[in-house]
Amino acid sequence: MQTIHDLRGRLRERQPLIHCITNPISIHQCANAILAVGARPVMAEHPQEVREITETAAALMLNLGNITDVRMASMQIAARAAQERGIPILLDAVGVACSKLRRDYVCDLLGAALPTVIKGNYSEINALYHGAYRCSGVDADAALDVGMLDEVAAALARTCHTVILASGKVDIVTDGTCLVHIRNGTPQLSAVTGTGCMLGALAAAYLAAAPALDAAAAACVTLGVCGQLSETDRGPGSFMMRLMDALSTVTDRDIERRMDREEIRIEAL
Repeated sequence: MQTIHDLRGRLRERQPLIHCITNPISIHQCANAILAVGARPVMAEHPQEVREITETAAALMLNLGNITDVRMASMQIAARAAQERGIPILLDAVGVACSKLRRDYVCDLLGAALPTVIKGNYSEINALYHGAYRCSGVDADAALDVGMLDEVAAALARTCHTVILASGKVDIVTDGTCLVHIRNGTPQLSAVTGTGCMLGALAAAYLAAAPALDAAAAACVTLGVCGQLSETDRGPGSFMMRLMDALSTVTDRDIERRMDREEIRIEAL
């Protein structure tokens, strides 16, 4: 709890610039989520400007949703710039479970730069580890359970030497030696477009003020608690408005009362 309190305070004090190369489907939600927690978003994607902008940022988010040739080129340039400057990178592997193009692209991208955090839903993380795995669409496969993903995420973290964030009913964050389970959230988060991308944006913002494992876990807790605070029977439009409000008004007390977080050493599995 102290970590999240300190992190939230540092973000609002420093107001770091977070560069996001993301999809147009959720670009507004991502920008507003970053603003809500006290950081500053910039959503540049032109290949001729992304190096310059990335070099001034405190963190970089790369999101593979609705991928285009321009964004593929820009993400490579931005990733190299961030790697050279020691700027943390969050890679949101949207759709890699259903698209060979995106899986191959991730392999190329990992050759250019090592992401600080690789994020995906259960199916996407499983596809990055098991190359033959396929899934329909960008939603997670309900047949994948927490126990399976604990092992997959931890193994992928060790293979890629990075932190893995596997989002699902139970969010899993691991560096390969420690697992964190976050059980906050609500089914209403999956009833609106863009909340998974917002989680990646929040994690990128927190990367500007905390180590990778803490940043990823704090993002899961924050979005999950705010989702719970925003539950409504008025429909998904009202829920999204309430969620944006909650992200900017949630208190440390709200988070402390609702946080459902468990840390597990790998040896205990």
